[in-house]
Amino acid sequence: MKQSLQLKLHQQLTLTPQLQQSIRLLQLSTLELGQEISQMLQDNPLLERLDGEDRFEAPAGEAPAEESRNERDEVYEEMAWGDRSVAPSHGSGSSDDDEDHDYQQADASQTNLHQHLHNQLSLTPLTVRDRQLVTLLIEALDDDGYLGTTLDEVVDMLPEELEIDPLELQTALKLLQSFDPAGVGARDLGECLWLQLGTLPADTPHLTEARVLVREHLGLLAEREYGKLKKIFDLADPEFIQLRQLITSLNPRPGAAFAPLDTRYVTPDVFVKKTKGLWMVSLNPDAVPKLRINEMYAGILRGNKDGGSSLSAQLQEARWLIKNVQQRFETILKVSQAIVDRQRMFFEHGEVAMRPLTLKEIAEAVELHESTISRVTTQKYMMTPRGLYEFKYFFGSSLATEEGGATSSTAIRALIKQFIEAENRAKPLSDNSIADMLGKQGFVVARRTVAKYRELMNIPPANQRKSL
Repeated sequence: MKQSLQLKLHQQLTLTPQLQQSIRLLQLSTLELGQEISQMLQDNPLLERLDGEDRFEAPAGEAPAEESRNERDEVYEEMAWGDRSVAPSHGSGSSDDDEDHDYQQADASQTNLHQHLHNQLSLTPLTVRDRQLVTLLIEALDDDGYLGTTLDEVVDMLPEELEIDPLELQTALKLLQSFDPAGVGARDLGECLWLQLGTLPADTPHLTEARVLVREHLGLLAEREYGKLKKIFDLADPEFIQLRQLITSLNPRPGAAFAPLDTRYVTPDVFVKKTKGLWMVSLNPDAVPKLRINEMYAGILRGNKDGGSSLSAQLQEARWLIKNVQQRFETILKVSQAIVDRQRMFFEHGEVAMRPLTLKEIAEAVELHESTISRVTTQKYMMTPRGLYEFKYFFGSSLATEEGGATSSTAIRALIKQFIEAENRAKPLSDNSIADMLGKQGFVVARRTVAKYRELMNIPPANQRKSL
């Protein structure tokens, strides 16, 4: 075999440590950036904060982001219960430019649900074995106070040598269900409501019908099949209204009052304000870390003629970080201003005036790569007179108009919501009717598109929106 040497030239993109850091910092949220900088300040003596303060703790004045919701919430909403969690909307209402927002946080109870139940258990005379069984069930409850597993599954999880009889566990569950709050220990929503009804006086109007309804016909109530329910219980409209009000006065989440708030905080990266007729963007000074090189260590390094100490590398790292942080916020400001320039009608008139916008369009406007725009618009927020919005909120697909133009899907969703809010609840609008109404305004939207947008907004179909 003949051996030979060949020379080949090819291009290869190498990500330097500085570039890697720049990309990483760009995709971090402001809170994550603060945490990373705090760590770097601890690790690198050449780096220091200008004001000596750590601005990245989440103060009470910052706007909470939306909380995670329990899967049962959809059922609760269908049954006309409001969402009992604190979750501010990102875009409702408007405010004056100079108005200070006072975000109030709910006080979390000092005693959680499990502690509350253990306290009651400690005052209940029981055998050691029964106390242990009730303790086991208490620990199996979720934050809403529900037992999310069957008793047979609980038995299967226990060692066989304990010889747990399912009837023993059933007795322990009955005891737990007698504790406060009423409804705790239920295995589903129907049982939770049934337990609460059991604590009401026997002469409560329509109590018997209510207990049957929550056990056997809760699905019909969730679907707002009021006509069927009136026939089942042979009730006239006024009587059925009393029955429905009795059920909806109950608490579908008895343990929620004891659950700690799982609140995440959002620091706005920029502020949007109308100045002399123009919508202008400015950086949030509290979000921008003020960093500098530590002059004492830098002076020591300049006096060290060897130049080979570890301080040299740390000085370079500190310079990179300061430059990359500055570049990060310059990019955020440039991109956010480009977004605001293209969505100025939204700031004037709201969601119905939102125009279609793509990452590519912004990338071309600011002469950056589309992937960079994707990083900049993720977990970055702007505080506006209309509320707090993530940058990504302003991007959306386009829909055709009869004149051959295009409108934003966000604008169409806003119109659909307006139509439904103004509808006659005795004769709610069907998806076909909404599509026709949009057509009369020049928007070409199919019925299935209306249905998709309606579902995205968690709005039930017409038959479920119908009320007495």
